[in-house]
Amino acid sequence: MRKIRFVGLLVVVLMLCHLTFISAKKVFEADAHLPGEIGTAGEDRHRLVLITQDTRTPFWDKVAKGAKRKAEEEGVSLEVWGSFGKNQEEFLKNIEIAIQSKVDGILIQGTDTPEFKELTKVKASFNGIPVITVANDVPMEESLRRTYVGSDQYEAGKLVAKELLRKMGDRGKIVLMVDRDQEYYQKERVRGIRDVMKGYPSIKLVVGETGRDRDQIITITRDVMNRFPDIDAFISVNASNLGAMIDEISKRSQEESYFIYSFDDGPESLTLLSRGMIDGVVEQEPEKMGEMSVRLMEEWLNGETVPLDEEGYLTELKMLKVEKDQ
Repeated sequence: MRKIRFVGLLVVVLMLCHLTFISAKKVFEADAHLPGEIGTAGEDRHRLVLITQDTRTPFWDKVAKGAKRKAEEEGVSLEVWGSFGKNQEEFLKNIEIAIQSKVDGILIQGTDTPEFKELTKVKASFNGIPVITVANDVPMEESLRRTYVGSDQYEAGKLVAKELLRKMGDRGKIVLMVDRDQEYYQKERVRGIRDVMKGYPSIKLVVGETGRDRDQIITITRDVMNRFPDIDAFISVNASNLGAMIDEISKRSQEESYFIYSFDDGPESLTLLSRGMIDGVVEQEPEKMGEMSVRLMEEWLNGETVPLDEEGYLTELKMLKVEKDQ
């Protein structure tokens, strides 16, 4: 009987030792994942993620290229996550995953939606994860992002308007093709265009509002051309809609009969420009945006630049154009 009690007691002791060992191991592993002193070991590298909803487009490929290059220079761990065809559900899911994974910082294409603002303003902030918007901004008070890196979209709109006036003259009818639910960057571009054009009373602006599906873009382009047969120019404010818009214009008449402008952040913008199918695009600096966003995030995490400039860090703009016979 004594032997049985002794054996039972020994089993209990061994089990307690085993559980103690497992608990200690978990605590040790948890501590190993906490931020250590900067630069002390490879596993202490900051973990950043770049999230976009326009993956595999020339513009965002360049943003990722610049970010990866700077991350390698800084010794930072960087992952690039993207969704295809502006898949909003997948895009938001990627943000959720990044927050749950407790990354050190999120670099992201800002989207002007309630869901995006909820994730950045509430969940990311609650978890102490800084967010920097890249290329497309969402105002700080609405998203609590640390800063913005990218173009001044208001100035981009003004640049397009001034170039169009130079080519077309100070009178005519211009169609602004925008999304029905305009994001902040589109509103800023339109504001810049309108501020330039309001000084020319003989210029008439017509707004074509469309969804993001190709069929919707084609339908609205067709409708605008039917209602306003005396159109002189088109500006595709959302560059992603440019290809479908050009296809419909081509069915009705030669593109050469219109002045057509857009921006370089669409998947077909530069190709259409090189083919002479549009007059010009505003060229931005996507690689520099990627580099700067990683550098600024590192400076913030290391306490080198605190706080970051809430107004943002702006990159350069340039008009790329071709001279077409009108």
